[in-house]
Amino acid sequence: MIFQQVSNPPALAASEAREPPSIARGSRRRRLWELGGHAHCPIVGVCLPITALRRLIDKALDGRALADDYELHCGAVAECKLRTAVAERLQRELDRRCLLALRQAAKAKTAEALASWWRDAAQGRDLAGALWATLSHPRCTDALEHQVLGEVHMLQHQVGIAQRVDLQRFEAVIDENAVLARELGAAQQRSTRQAEEHTRRSEQQQSQIVQLRAQLIGRDTCIAGLRDDLRALEAAAPGLKSRVELARENQQQLERLRQLQLALQQSRDEAEQQRRRVGELTIEIQRIETASDEPSLHEPAESAEPTESPDSDAPARLDDQAVLCVGGRPASVPVYRRLIERIGGRFLHHDGGDEDSVARLDSTLAAADLVICQTGCVSHDAYWRVKDHCKRTGKRCVFVESPSTAGLKRALLALGDAASCPARQT
Repeated sequence: MIFQQVSNPPALAASEAREPPSIARGSRRRRLWELGGHAHCPIVGVCLPITALRRLIDKALDGRALADDYELHCGAVAECKLRTAVAERLQRELDRRCLLALRQAAKAKTAEALASWWRDAAQGRDLAGALWATLSHPRCTDALEHQVLGEVHMLQHQVGIAQRVDLQRFEAVIDENAVLARELGAAQQRSTRQAEEHTRRSEQQQSQIVQLRAQLIGRDTCIAGLRDDLRALEAAAPGLKSRVELARENQQQLERLRQLQLALQQSRDEAEQQRRRVGELTIEIQRIETASDEPSLHEPAESAEPTESPDSDAPARLDDQAVLCVGGRPASVPVYRRLIERIGGRFLHHDGGDEDSVARLDSTLAAADLVICQTGCVSHDAYWRVKDHCKRTGKRCVFVESPSTAGLKRALLALGDAASCPARQT
């Protein structure tokens, strides 16, 4: 046998009992040598680490096994087929290592309960304990044993693949570690250079601090000397401080006086401009009033009959009547107002849509008794609103093409003549 290659080979007892495997009966757990030979390999390989197996074999043989790991595993599997000293030591070691799993599995009283417990235990961390507790359980059937060994067999394949993948990853990690080590060395070199540069700058700053401190001491010394000179001057000339303050205040007052003089001159200039503006506006108002009182030079000459009175060109009185003037130049609006109020009317105005809203024209038309529309200074929308409103309501309306004072006078004359006529255009 393979375990005969030891440094101090023991003599196995010739009379050691060799019991044939038997099927577990009742509630007694099955022993390792009572299991089938196909179960020994996964039990030894999964449930016992190779270091623990070698230590146990060395104790059983009272020496040191010279076989490698594979030969040691094969020898232990061969010893498990019969009840040998090695098999008994393996049995006790497995029971010791898997004590918690054996207690948990002992609660399963049927093969179905044992199979359910195996499925749950196989998902945990103690796969070795679950394997030994299930295979050695008295209710483990051949079908359950075959299922458990098949799952463990496939799991060993997956573990082998995972170990190869982990080995590849380990090699990749080694390469990455080498790269990181080089980068770390470069970073350490940069850090060393930066530390040296920082030390150099710190020394320069310390030198500058010493120089600044020396300058500060010199400045404090100079200030102290100047203070002594100032106290000496104050002692020599009493009231020097108050005179200096008065001189400073005097300078501030002079500066403020200069600013006030400048502001006064600006105010005078602005007042003079306003007076000139008032004079110009007065002249303009007088000119407009004079022009409104004079007959227009552009009015067509009309032959006067001998029997016509001198006041035939005067507009009729419009006492308590609201006269709406739609359109017209903004500068002429005050002249229109004076003409209409002179004959007793109330003046209303709408600019025809330039600044006033066209929608507000309807309410203004409703409040008017007479309408004068200067068509040359209104929008199309305002024109049609005036025409439609006067047509619907029958209000007197005169349309004036050219906005002027003379045109407004003719419109007022037309309104007086058309008291009973429909709206017409002048």
